[in-house]
Amino acid sequence: MAQVFRRHHNTIARVVVVGGLLAIVGLAVGGSAITRSPWWTKVGEPPDQPVPFSHKHHYEELGIDCRYCHWSVTQSAHAGVPSTEVCMTCHSQIWTNSPLLQPVRDSYNNEKPLVWNKVNNLPDFVYFDHSAHVNKGISCASCHGGIEKMHLTHKSQPFSMQFCLNCHRNPEQHIRPKEEVFNMYYKTPRSEEEMKAMLDKYGIPYDPNSIPRNQLELGKLLVKHYNIHKEQLSDCSICHR
Repeated sequence: MAQVFRRHHNTIARVVVVGGLLAIVGLAVGGSAITRSPWWTKVGEPPDQPVPFSHKHHYEELGIDCRYCHWSVTQSAHAGVPSTEVCMTCHSQIWTNSPLLQPVRDSYNNEKPLVWNKVNNLPDFVYFDHSAHVNKGISCASCHGGIEKMHLTHKSQPFSMQFCLNCHRNPEQHIRPKEEVFNMYYKTPRSEEEMKAMLDKYGIPYDPNSIPRNQLELGKLLVKHYNIHKEQLSDCSICHR
């Protein structure tokens, strides 16, 4: 029987197979890069809201505590969006004629809540409890970044699984005294005197002969003090229930 394919066809076949495999790998890598990019995750892009709320103005300029608006954050899985009544506590007295606040006044007068668009929208298969984090010394800044500087609120992290695991596997790098959780200007004490003064202030026990010298050493002390079981933080059931 006559040979149908010539020898150079073998080379062509190999090129096609290898090229196809490289194309598949390239598409997978490219797709992964795209889905992790700010363009896809919307990091840095503030969504449209009924009212242009500025955390910078309220927190940094006016000094309003996070818990005044997000009052349920220490007690509930959800930080909670402030009700119109909370907004009107102040804005029934100030900026009463501002056009920007007309939606708030309409909401209050019509007894119809404002519809805010989520900034950080986690998948349905992910469970996140705000109270579990803030009550163990994890600050708002660990997830929300420099929100005290935001004129319009936007996502500062992609909230990928890797992002969460980096903290769950190394909580020492992020934990701080619970009393400093809502202090967006907190800095780890740099000197032994400052560290000792802070630990004494908040009643955190420590070995006088081994005072923490940096965030990692302070974090190890706080993980133990707050009874955080680090070995369990990577269990699937912690986030997927």
